[in-house]
Amino acid sequence: MHSRRTAIRWVILTIIFVHACMAVTRITASLWVLRAGYGESAVGMMLSLFAVGPIFLSLWAGHLADRFGLHRPLGIAVLLATAGALAVLVHEQVWTLAISCLCSGGAISMAIVAIQREAGQMATEPAELKQIFSWLALGPALSNALAPVVTGFLIDGWGVKAAFLLAALLPPVAWLVALGVPRVTPAPPSPGSRERAAWDLLKLPMLRRILVVNLALSACWDAHIFVVPVVGYARGLSASSIGLVLGSFATAATLIRLVIVRYGDRIDEVRALRGAMLLAAGVLVAYAWLPGTVGLMLGSGLLGMALGSVQPMVLSMMHHATPPDRQGQALGLRMLVINSATVSMPTGFGLLAAATVPAMPLWLMAVALSAAQWPARKLQGAVPRA
Repeated sequence: MHSRRTAIRWVILTIIFVHACMAVTRITASLWVLRAGYGESAVGMMLSLFAVGPIFLSLWAGHLADRFGLHRPLGIAVLLATAGALAVLVHEQVWTLAISCLCSGGAISMAIVAIQREAGQMATEPAELKQIFSWLALGPALSNALAPVVTGFLIDGWGVKAAFLLAALLPPVAWLVALGVPRVTPAPPSPGSRERAAWDLLKLPMLRRILVVNLALSACWDAHIFVVPVVGYARGLSASSIGLVLGSFATAATLIRLVIVRYGDRIDEVRALRGAMLLAAGVLVAYAWLPGTVGLMLGSGLLGMALGSVQPMVLSMMHHATPPDRQGQALGLRMLVINSATVSMPTGFGLLAAATVPAMPLWLMAVALSAAQWPARKLQGAVPRA
């Protein structure tokens, strides 16, 4: 038990460092593009590149995780993320920035698929599975809380290259931390067995519904990440102020996940999920009228609380809806579906914001969340009781 808890701590620290690389790259790329005068649509196109890598690497990451465990796909992710950050340090141009976004997005998809599968294998009962995923979800939440704030102050104080230097140092640290996780090689497939395609998992009705709901929630997350730098820049906020607004979102997501860790066994997953979607839709509608930095921080905090609460429950339901020997495939399929559907969203958000008002993407996502209530209602029973 003690060694398993220690391994979970190392896994959480690993995802913090590898995810922080993407968070730093994301906010730095957005501000670089705006300061260079390319406009909102260019920000959307740059953010879309984060979803391109996962489209090609997610299923491969799931296959590697099912065959070899955590360390092989994570090692590839570390190399990819480091190379992307170094490209901008060597030559600071828009095309190297695009390469960095591509590499960072692909790296985080490979790492997260392997880490989520590893964490799911550590659980022994339904309530524990939800708690482990709540702990694991704290990793991205913490990196999202700290990385934008640190990045904003780095850019204001030392420039863009200082931020990308931080992004280049984070993946190797993640690898050193991951060495503390015991290497567990999954059992090899039986002789003569044929590996099934990941797409076969879409035949599972419960998994399909989970993916639809997860897609709507992920799109709202992307819309918020896009709108905050654009709205903040239009209002004349500094990079550090924009970082504080994004950081309040992630801080709230962190706090709500701590609550789930403590009271997870008492939570009705579907009711909590639908309530969070309703709260998020309301905040998205009102976000454009929030006053000043403090108002935006408050709105981001409420949105972070709503959207941050759902990932542990979604991942728990996915593991129960999927055969144990194909959980890596299911997680890779989830990553592929989300990124395939959302790869055009930041570009669309940019065009929509440029043609209408900056908050229009948030209003559109409020409508999407309302529509997703229907498949969410049918998820009752996806997680068995202990």
